[in-house]
Amino acid sequence: MASMSAMFTGLSGLSSNSQRLDVIGNNIANVNSTAFKSSRIHFAPTFSRNFSLGTMPGATTGGTNPTQIGLGTTISGTQRSFANGAINPTGIATDLAIEGDGFFIVQQGNERFYTRAGAFERNSQNTLVTGSGGKVMGYPVDSQFNIQQGQLSEINIPIGSMTLAEATRNVALNGNLNAAGTIATTGSVHTSVPMYAGPDTTTLTAMTGNENLVSGSNNLYLQNPTPQLAIESGDNTIITISGIEKGGKDLGTHTFGFMDDATATARGVDGHGSTMADFTAFLEGVLGLSDDAVDGHDLGGSISINGDGEIIINGNEGTVQDLRITDASISATSDSGNGMANPFSFTKANEANGEAVRTSFVVYDSLGTPLTVDLSFVLQETGPGEGSTWKFFAESADHDGPGRIVGQGVVQFDSAGQLVSSSPPTMTITRGNGAQSPFSFDMSFDSGADSVSALTDHQSNLSATSQDGSPIGTLSNFTIGNDGRVTGSFTNGLTRTLGQIAVAKFTNPEGLVDVGNNLFSEGVNSGNAVVTAAGDFGTGRVIGGALELSNVDLSQEFINMILASTGYSASSRVISTTNELIQQLLVVGR
Repeated sequence: MASMSAMFTGLSGLSSNSQRLDVIGNNIANVNSTAFKSSRIHFAPTFSRNFSLGTMPGATTGGTNPTQIGLGTTISGTQRSFANGAINPTGIATDLAIEGDGFFIVQQGNERFYTRAGAFERNSQNTLVTGSGGKVMGYPVDSQFNIQQGQLSEINIPIGSMTLAEATRNVALNGNLNAAGTIATTGSVHTSVPMYAGPDTTTLTAMTGNENLVSGSNNLYLQNPTPQLAIESGDNTIITISGIEKGGKDLGTHTFGFMDDATATARGVDGHGSTMADFTAFLEGVLGLSDDAVDGHDLGGSISINGDGEIIINGNEGTVQDLRITDASISATSDSGNGMANPFSFTKANEANGEAVRTSFVVYDSLGTPLTVDLSFVLQETGPGEGSTWKFFAESADHDGPGRIVGQGVVQFDSAGQLVSSSPPTMTITRGNGAQSPFSFDMSFDSGADSVSALTDHQSNLSATSQDGSPIGTLSNFTIGNDGRVTGSFTNGLTRTLGQIAVAKFTNPEGLVDVGNNLFSEGVNSGNAVVTAAGDFGTGRVIGGALELSNVDLSQEFINMILASTGYSASSRVISTTNELIQQLLVVGR
């Protein structure tokens, strides 16, 4: 007899297989969706009608099994596959893929979602976002570009607007100092014509250097060849120093005023004072003269005034420190126009001697301002089996402190020409431009392949082979590494960490809830998100410039589609067959 139960059993097969086709159709439709995760459906039989639960074996019987007739099929659940899809390189820096079990974290309003689709882009505020506007979350950096792992923040990549400069901290030198050179014994010597002080030409005494030329009755006279007025007391005279060369290098233009503080500030002179001693101290700084001893060695540079009123300029030892001063190198102007245009006339009495070498290099202060430093080495001492001793001397026209000397020290080489010691290697430059001051950097004379030696040669040679620090640069590009770190490249060659993409991992990712648009939210059975950096806790690595493809297997989906279609057709045949039997029963009833 035909059974209505068979019809409803067939109906359950139709319903289940049609829903299986829905799942298959969704998988196939998303075969090209970025990082799409395919799903599969699971069937299970419904409850059965029990005619007998069976009997136990007896002494004369073997027992019977349960007698049950099933009532069809039902859907026991769907299962999403989070197997990794293939990685497709795109070359787009904002495209990211995860090779592992992690998820990117996305913030939309007050809600947090998770995704495997890394087709990100930068918005108008340089924030990394999804195509739907969700902000990609990660760890920010502090002012020193150190990752701050803690509370999540949006990732900002300000290309074209972020600027960066770095102060120089280290300079490495390389070269050879000619140990067979001549030991330095003297610097250049320049002597002026005698100078006198007094109220007029009738009462003159040899200048001592302490006469007040700003107030009082002392004028300065130059014997050329008879005493002539050079600087009149209280006449606000400005001395301009230009064209003086040291070892062939122009030392620039500098001004000194014989005037009071207020007038000097108004005139903007480099230095000022009331006595010739003030002027010679200023000139000593301009020329970079030093007689300071380091480990018992000095270069002998100084300026003095002898008993005849002559100015004696003793240059530093070493050929590269030789001074060239002409009559036009020091000129003067005064408010009244009195005095001499060239009040100081020098005669060169001696040339500087001694093996020496000079090199120039550029360093950068904290604002990225380039500063030129001249570094000289002068041979001081040699001895049998004792190697050689050199004094080094650094000067810079960009030094905003008194003079141009920024550091000096002594280096000792052994009998094999290898560096034994150096002290002190730190140079200090005063900055008045708002940069960090004083600005200091270290010089290295022995840093692996870059080292200074002292062997016999035809001449000394020296150069700065490497240094850190950089002028201002603008963020021009970026890359994202396997650990999610965003590294920015600046136009000045520097690289800095801009942030780190955070990733999340779940104990049961199949428990996540699909909210559409490639986003998932936490589900009651997914477990809480473990937020960390890529590579930790099995999250996998981040691959920049690539996207994860869908993990849909088309060949498997086509097979599943055939099976679902067959199941659907077979279930419909059960219904049609049951209908035919019912029709036959109705015929018998007539």
